Amino acid sequence: MKLKTFLALIAVLAFSACGNNNTGESNNDNNSDSPPSVEAQAPTEVPAQTLKDLSYATVSSAEKLDLYVPAGTGPFPVVIYVHGGGFVHGDKSQPFKQGIVDRMIQEGYAVASVNYRLSGEALFPAGIQDIKASVRWLRANSQQYRLDPKRFSAWGDSAGGNLVSLLGTSCGDANLEGADLGNAEQSSCVQAVIDWYGPNDFLQMDQEFIDSGSTCSSSHNSPNSPESNYMGFPIQDDPVAVEKANPITYISSGDPTFFIQHGTADCKVPPQQSQLLYDALLPVLGAGKVTLTYMDGWEHGDPRFITPENLGLVVEFLNQHL
Repeated sequence: MKLKTFLALIAVLAFSACGNNNTGESNNDNNSDSPPSVEAQAPTEVPAQTLKDLSYATVSSAEKLDLYVPAGTGPFPVVIYVHGGGFVHGDKSQPFKQGIVDRMIQEGYAVASVNYRLSGEALFPAGIQDIKASVRWLRANSQQYRLDPKRFSAWGDSAGGNLVSLLGTSCGDANLEGADLGNAEQSSCVQAVIDWYGPNDFLQMDQEFIDSGSTCSSSHNSPNSPESNYMGFPIQDDPVAVEKANPITYISSGDPTFFIQHGTADCKVPPQQSQLLYDALLPVLGAGKVTLTYMDGWEHGDPRFITPENLGLVVEFLNQHL
């Protein structure tokens, strides 16, 4: 009897030991079958982009733009920059060199800086047709480059000021559109314009200097003036044709908001040119949609235009109207 009890006790202990071993093996199997832990990862941010020499049309090698896009998914409001240079020289690198691009990127704006056919290659209206073509191209490719097609602005200085003002007022004008340059189904309209000391009515420039008592030399009526070279003839020979290059000619109630600055010591474009544009826009758009600020003592292309303080005024305008 004692022997049977002893043998039964040994059997129970042996079974218990086997059970413990099986449990341990089972736990090891479960651990090996469990998926490895995965740490949560933050979504990768879309990096900023700098894209040089993008062709927006194919008629001329000049029809290229540089595009700067901030980091992020966007879509971003757009500043289309048009350089100055008397319609005869200048380059799309200008706003980058002046720090305008960096400031606008910091403020969350994409910048498209545009080259266009100059007067040595093609006469008016080639320049404005190129600018309109670049706007249409940007809209057609807005999704690819994270741009907001409903928030386009145009900013230009001197001759570029004329072109962006003309872009702003001539939306829908078939003669200036240049639809054959591509993307004709897209709009070339913009929602805001920044005009720095641009000429508007070429025919009045010389007389304005004279009437103001300015000591600035004036030769805009000359056959070799930038304006005459741009039109292809001495400007006073065909005033009707010259008016087609004047943004004031096309003003309508649907025009975008305008921000105009002009130095009082400008000896290349008389300050009265900006006054003419302002006076024509004001009764049509209203005081809330057009501003003109005279910069006391500032010259044509004065470096104070691109100080952080003045660029801040432009940013404030764009933030309000785009």
